[in-house]
Amino acid sequence: MTFALDMVRVPFNGAAPALASTLQGQTPIAFSAMPPATEMVKAGQLRGVAVAAAKRSPALPDVPTFAEAGVAGQESNTLQGVFVPAGTPRAIVDLLYRESVKVLQQPDIQARLAQLGFQAIGNTPAEFTAQIKTEIAKWEKVIHAANIKVE
Repeated sequence: MTFALDMVRVPFNGAAPALASTLQGQTPIAFSAMPPATEMVKAGQLRGVAVAAAKRSPALPDVPTFAEAGVAGQESNTLQGVFVPAGTPRAIVDLLYRESVKVLQQPDIQARLAQLGFQAIGNTPAEFTAQIKTEIAKWEKVIHAANIKVE
């Protein structure tokens, strides 16, 4: 079965106003990263329709992936990371990486991040850079295919 939705894009300055608009019935649907919406879904204020990930989120295990909901090829990750200006000395980058990983390994931090819908990875600066480059290439294709003008 296929169907089309007649939708209008309504821009918001962040997830909080977009989700508030949906909660108040001003917009019928919101597309959001997991963390701002997770607690509202758990509380029954919002209904999670699908997550844009390869597998279900441990934070919302009853919400299917887009693929499970019948919409393949809609995987998307919200990358969070620590960034410093180009040219930052390697010793500082290494120190920030080591300390960040220590924080991410703390059980209370992992539990809170998981509760919000995050999965703490703590990959190396080189791995994170490679992941960003992969995401840029993927989304460039989407932008060009959709003929989106970027200013």
